[in-house]
Amino acid sequence: MKKLLIPFLIGLMAFLYIFIVPHEPLAVKITFKLIPMALIIIYAFRHLPHSPTPAMRLVMTGLFFCMLGDGFIAVSFAAGLGAFLVGHLFYLSGFLKLAQTTKRRLAAIIPIGLYSLIIGSGLLASLNEKGEHALVGPVVAYMLVISIMALSAILTGNRQAIAGSLLFVISDSILSWNMFVTDIVYSDVLIMTTYYGAQFLIASSLASFGKLAGGPAVTTDAVPQNINKKKTF
Repeated sequence: MKKLLIPFLIGLMAFLYIFIVPHEPLAVKITFKLIPMALIIIYAFRHLPHSPTPAMRLVMTGLFFCMLGDGFIAVSFAAGLGAFLVGHLFYLSGFLKLAQTTKRRLAAIIPIGLYSLIIGSGLLASLNEKGEHALVGPVVAYMLVISIMALSAILTGNRQAIAGSLLFVISDSILSWNMFVTDIVYSDVLIMTTYYGAQFLIASSLASFGKLAGGPAVTTDAVPQNINKKKTF
């Protein structure tokens, strides 16, 4: 039951933020938005081995910057975009350190590239049409980085990292399309459910990477039973 406590709290707090907490006052809304991410970071930390690899530390740092992005984007789109961009750079740096490149995995660059081209073309056309020329550069940079992040996750072969990165791409696609192109029905629900799901899966991938690295996870769930036993000869 203890192992399920934090995931349960993550789901509960995400549900409260998405469906219950009102949009005003803004400070309360932002606080409830950050709680699920804070819990996800705690969950990730508890699944790290005693000696985390540099790649795991990079992914943990990415989670932290994404949490900053959650707060910043509520008051400044540019600041939020910047924080998420940094977060993705940490993710892809960590995933690349864990990558095991094969031709099959590398072939994922084709569907990812096509998807980015289709979504990007629609976004850029809409931004230019609305005169939002200042956002063209940042949006292109962000799409490029998140696409590479998704590819780097695929190169690890880790199912949770792959699913999490692809959900992240979907979440940001819905957000940007709803913001710059046309309204999407239930966009808030779709954006946040895919987003929290993405972050939870990326955090969960650290447990699998930890097993590969060797060493038990940092957790208090299990206490050694023979700690007070004396050796017998």
